[in-house]
Amino acid sequence: MTTTQLAVATRKGLWFFRSTDRRTWSVDGPHHFGAMVHHVVLDPRDGRTMLAATRTGHLGPALMRTVDHGKTWTQITTPPAFPKGEPRGRAVDHVFWLTPGHASEPGVWYAGTSPQGLFRSEDGGDTWAPVSGFNDHPDQQTWVHGDQDQTPDGGKTHSVLVDPRDAAHLYLGLSGGGFFESTDTGATWSPLNSGVAMDFAPKLPDGGEYPFGHDPHCVVLHPQRPDRLWRQDHCGLYRLDRDQGPRWTRVGEAMPKEVGDIGFAIATHPRDPDTAWVFPMDGTSVWPRTSPGGKPAVYRTRDAGASWQRLDRGLPAAQAWWTVKRQCLAVDAGDPVALYLGTTGGQVWASVDEGEHFTQLAADLPHVYSVTVGTPA
Repeated sequence: MTTTQLAVATRKGLWFFRSTDRRTWSVDGPHHFGAMVHHVVLDPRDGRTMLAATRTGHLGPALMRTVDHGKTWTQITTPPAFPKGEPRGRAVDHVFWLTPGHASEPGVWYAGTSPQGLFRSEDGGDTWAPVSGFNDHPDQQTWVHGDQDQTPDGGKTHSVLVDPRDAAHLYLGLSGGGFFESTDTGATWSPLNSGVAMDFAPKLPDGGEYPFGHDPHCVVLHPQRPDRLWRQDHCGLYRLDRDQGPRWTRVGEAMPKEVGDIGFAIATHPRDPDTAWVFPMDGTSVWPRTSPGGKPAVYRTRDAGASWQRLDRGLPAAQAWWTVKRQCLAVDAGDPVALYLGTTGGQVWASVDEGEHFTQLAADLPHVYSVTVGTPA
């Protein structure tokens, strides 16, 4: 019998929710209680190896590993770290993003950090080395403006994506800095931001576009159509069909004007590349980062972003002033697909019918940092 496992990482620890029918759930936690847990990922290649990116205020960052579904954890002794004495004086404040490598490379993992860095492990997460082609790229400091204050707790490398057809083809996002592509396992990188607005920057004298400097919040790649990417950006919602060129299309313009197309999280249907879900937030004026009007809803497209449908059945109808962060919207591979989201108010919601109805799995957890789905072996 297949078990669905949600790893819910929060500001004060990690909880697991497990179910064999996606309706009745057991709860296991807290793990790493009191620690900020930024991201937790179960390796789909073996169903056993799980990494957790944690940080405590007085002890700093730690990368934890379990191979028995959280019963025991081991702290990684050679975690992602910039070389001592490196010219820019960077030190890893926390690991923000974890990505298992290509199916043909069973021991490989990638980690994105704050400040912006990319690291690679080839032994299941036991030891890590910098991806120097990115970390030491001569233009990297220009990409990130040499400024680690783009987000409230520092700049971040996120949305590290591996093309399922080609282990050497990688993407990553920088908040801030933009979205970048490598076709040689990270040795060289190119910006991939054409068509994306940058409303917070001065207009260029020639009316052209900035090649980098953007703030992608989250980017996802469709597993069965890898040339299709979806991007929730600081300045809108976009789709890219990489096989048709490098230019993004702003599909968020089809969203209701009173809601807008600003948010953090985006997820795509595992079998249908035209279907995706987003959670809009209030990004006006001082960026309150709440559901617009205190009325949370997921929006779904089934036509590649040409139109969007509001989905809010079961969610609070009013006075719900929370949002969903970039790592907090996830889908499973069931039929129908189930949708899971965690909120800044500590709630966890699930929909087993692709967003038509939501039920609450948890109401009083700490602020949720990430929600990931896995199938334990």
